Amino acid sequence: MRISCTLGVFLFGLISVGASAQTPVEVQPDNVRRIPPPGINVSEGDRSELTRGAESLGAQIEALKISLKSKPKLLQLLPDVQIYHNAVRYAVKYNEFYGAREVEVARAMLKQGVERATQLARGETPWTTQTGLVARGYKSKIDNSIQPYGLVIPEGYKPNDGKAYRLDIWFHGRGENLSELNFLNDRQRNRGEFTPENTIVLHPYGRYCNANKFAGEVDTFEAMESVQARYTIDDNRVAVRGFSMGGAACWQFATHFAGQWAAAAPGAGFSETPDFTGAFRDPANPPTWYEQKLWHIYDGVDYAVNLFNCPTVAYSGEVDGQRQAAVMMEKALAKEGMPLEQIIGPKAGHFYEKNAKLEVAKRVDEMVASGRNNLPEEVKFTTWTLRYNEMKWLRIDGMEAHWDRARIESNWKDHTFNVKTENVSAFSIATPIKGPWGQGESLIVNVNGQQVTGVPQVGQAGGFGAHFRKIGAKWQIVKTSMEAKLAKVHGLQGPIDDAFMDSFVMVRPTGSPLNATTGAWVQKEMAHAVDHWRRTYRGEAQVKDDVEITKTDIASSNLVLWGDPGSNAILKRILAKLPLKWDASKVTLGKMSFDSSHSVPVMIYPNPLNPKKYIVLNSGFTFREHAYENNARQNAKLPDHAVVDVNTPADSRWPGKIVEAGFFGEHWEVKGEGR
Repeated sequence: MRISCTLGVFLFGLISVGASAQTPVEVQPDNVRRIPPPGINVSEGDRSELTRGAESLGAQIEALKISLKSKPKLLQLLPDVQIYHNAVRYAVKYNEFYGAREVEVARAMLKQGVERATQLARGETPWTTQTGLVARGYKSKIDNSIQPYGLVIPEGYKPNDGKAYRLDIWFHGRGENLSELNFLNDRQRNRGEFTPENTIVLHPYGRYCNANKFAGEVDTFEAMESVQARYTIDDNRVAVRGFSMGGAACWQFATHFAGQWAAAAPGAGFSETPDFTGAFRDPANPPTWYEQKLWHIYDGVDYAVNLFNCPTVAYSGEVDGQRQAAVMMEKALAKEGMPLEQIIGPKAGHFYEKNAKLEVAKRVDEMVASGRNNLPEEVKFTTWTLRYNEMKWLRIDGMEAHWDRARIESNWKDHTFNVKTENVSAFSIATPIKGPWGQGESLIVNVNGQQVTGVPQVGQAGGFGAHFRKIGAKWQIVKTSMEAKLAKVHGLQGPIDDAFMDSFVMVRPTGSPLNATTGAWVQKEMAHAVDHWRRTYRGEAQVKDDVEITKTDIASSNLVLWGDPGSNAILKRILAKLPLKWDASKVTLGKMSFDSSHSVPVMIYPNPLNPKKYIVLNSGFTFREHAYENNARQNAKLPDHAVVDVNTPADSRWPGKIVEAGFFGEHWEVKGEGR
């Protein structure tokens, strides 16, 4: 045992300065495993029995939807029944039984589902007050799928006792066999790595095995919101924790959303892409420039300074290859003049060493006991995209250039806020609670040395709120955070993968394509996108014909338009309002033209029919099978727009040959090549 020079915490074992990740074995694009893997053969008798059982439970669920229409509070609990139905239905339909014992597990799941359905029909909901291990579910805004989550409810919990509970969120590790069936079974048998006293522990499914990225990220917040609605949670005592793939998820959540947590405790995992994956192993075939920029979405090292706002303790086994994650974060924080508190398990590999585990638990308990500070006197925040644009009481509303580092730092004292910005064109200050100022009192705000005058807006709680925008060379206070013209804003900033973090509809073309070759490619790629949405994100994509799209669809969802102006009626309707020309001979984007007999544009853009939502052309999420085998590779592969030459067949990396790709500018304009 020795004492660390970083914050004086005890380290269990020696730190090996040269520790690095175990380099993943490179997999060739034409030789990838199916993930999730195919299941075992189940007897026809068992399969028939489970099919009938799932159909019967499904019928009960449909009956409950009707009978509970006048009882909305009970109807909201229907996902707690549907999780069992889906677990068995998916396992049977998609051949996802991975061991003979899982057939018996499926029988037990059906029994539990029927029991809850019967209780719900009687107006009884005993599982909502149950302690110990509890499985529950919610309906996702993304695809209307029912997603499960697990809870550990402390034994002393009593509903409506006026007590607000600490909440720990635990991110699970990689498990290619982690079907809904296996997840629910584990969550009803296994309390997990850490179960602090008087704490509710949330185990999100994360939509399977994607390191809680994209839809997996949204799953965590939707599950957390479900728990907050159903239990009394102390929002100032929420911690994020995880190990291995879950450690990677924890690094992401800790750095991207640092202002939301009382503590973060990542264990192992990965915290960046290029070093962990050996991305430059083959110097003759490096990642594209836009892939490298898109690493900035999830690489924790790029957001390291944000841990200034979140108490964090990292754990690593002394000889674990995934100790590389903490080593890389330590280096990134050192550049900011910040230490990383670390606890090392002596001689430990990829597991928690028992004494180190006790120290991790102790440190997290201490951090959470202090609670989240909602009005710190200083905030530091960096980002590369407006998808992640908020920290404590600071919010970046506009960037001068996406995918370059944006930074904002501020401190306040008495009636003065001092703000420093880099690559920021607009920001807001919104303190959630009252500071040492009076209602309606004007404050002094200095931005990059310039004093901005004007009476701020003041919230109901007495908090200070105001919007600032750079107009020309000067900062001014403005009435709204939004620009009058089309601009990249939070939730409407790209890239293509961003459209699949909110409600979306796959829009199937019903007309005749402009060209037979590209038309055939569209059909295959749409089928691929629908299939792989279910495989990777465990939902069933909403698919509608172009002629069936309603005003409600346009108002509520991002539209993924497959086809061309000849085959897709919606695309034909909006084409004139896109930065794109497309006919039977040419596809033109800005000054670039391509032969449309074998070229297909893929892109994301604000929907001209509803600029608060996206349209996407001819693409699902952009990483493919090759990325599934290493969660660190499950990153966005294409930027805001690209052109695919379909004469080159799709493979496990690309939908064809990418002959053009780039990002739109901050006002969704076409930029020059290489951007």
